[in-house]
Amino acid sequence: MRRTSDTRCRHCRRRLAAAAAKQTCRRCGRLGLIRQHTGRCGTCSRAKPEPRPPRPCAECARLTRRLSNGLCGRCWQRHPDRAINQAENLAAALDDPPWWIVPFAAYASERMSIGRVSVLVSGLGRLLTDDGSPHPQAVLERARTPGRSAGPLARTLEDFFIEHRLAFGLDQPARLAAGRRQRRVDATPEPLRTGVELFCEHLVGSRQRAIRAGTRPRADSTIEGNLANVRDLARFLVDERSKTDWSTVQPADIDAFLRTEPTNRRRRLASLRQFFAWARKNRIVLVDPTTDLALPPRRGFTGETLTIAEQRRLFRRWSTDATVHPHEALVGLLALLHALSLTELRQLLVSDIDHDHRTIRVTGRPHPLSLDPVTFAAIQRCLQHHDSQQTRNPHLIVTKTTRPRLTPPSPAYMTHVLDDAGVRTKKLRATRLVELLHSLDVKLVAEALAMDGDGLLDYLADDVDAGRLHSSNL
Repeated sequence: MRRTSDTRCRHCRRRLAAAAAKQTCRRCGRLGLIRQHTGRCGTCSRAKPEPRPPRPCAECARLTRRLSNGLCGRCWQRHPDRAINQAENLAAALDDPPWWIVPFAAYASERMSIGRVSVLVSGLGRLLTDDGSPHPQAVLERARTPGRSAGPLARTLEDFFIEHRLAFGLDQPARLAAGRRQRRVDATPEPLRTGVELFCEHLVGSRQRAIRAGTRPRADSTIEGNLANVRDLARFLVDERSKTDWSTVQPADIDAFLRTEPTNRRRRLASLRQFFAWARKNRIVLVDPTTDLALPPRRGFTGETLTIAEQRRLFRRWSTDATVHPHEALVGLLALLHALSLTELRQLLVSDIDHDHRTIRVTGRPHPLSLDPVTFAAIQRCLQHHDSQQTRNPHLIVTKTTRPRLTPPSPAYMTHVLDDAGVRTKKLRATRLVELLHSLDVKLVAEALAMDGDGLLDYLADDVDAGRLHSSNL
């Protein structure tokens, strides 16, 4: 309703008049109704609210004006309820949420920082809101990232699902091994690639049959080494001999290939004999060209060992120097005094230690290992370091990478843990084996270390170091 003389209603007339009365504020530069007592717009003329008085944080008692659930920003970032609240909000946003979302957030909060857990919960939310299946195994497969590492979300989900028996593992080492085998097959020249591919399938199938039969299956490194030797032979035949068919290979070709690396002749010939025996059985070749080739005699142990002076220097370093990292002292003493291998060191668990009897169980060895006082003290230091990490990893040696996981330390870490001492675990172990075999019977050493007696014979030398004999015997 409006008057006949007006073209606008009362509401529009007032709005138009207010718009015409607006001016530019000299403080904020925006259009507004300028107040006469301040010369500014209403927003700039309004008095600012008084700041809140600082209040103490319920966790650290630090005074702050901004609190979230009674905590300051720094404490709230570290509080476990933050990730759990995020998981509860995620479950509330889903139509049919899985029951394990909140338990997963609590599981991850005990193993890593809350900020990292928040990132994992966000990634889990993206997986659950896509069009894929919400089944734990399907979620675990989608969480895997391409590349060598499965990713932190996939690794944490794998540990959680396996512990609660919701899904099988990712079996990431088997996938990586399959990729390495495929790269060796792909590197074979095209004319000879089919035979190498079939040989790879034969090796993998033989290992699976050995696992079912309970015998000793081939390791991934053994299969990869055999494929690498056959691949190198294929390259040699194509590049040097211009041969593109396995049936045309002659003993002279194999002998010429073995002469390219004389020090590796025994290992290469063993791999080629396996390949051509399989090829002859499957009618790829009619005659095995490796039959008449002789193996070189075993040279025995040719590695390096430590002198008495070097052993004493390392022993003093690992037993008296408090600045040495606990992992370095533990690995060095166990390898130098007890001949532990890299694999045995990686598999040591906290539960394997018997504090009452001062022994430790080593995987593969038939008897518990008695510990000397110095090694037992190094183990105590390593246990203190393990407790300071606040981890649930059962292994004795826990690194920054394995702290939120349940996996053993990586071989790369164990290889370089003794870099500051300037020595390798292999050299320490070889030194101890030589000492044991020259002072004890071979059968006793083989029984104690769970090793093959024939392999230990390689460590027996044919001569005696003159510097270690009594002067009257010279």
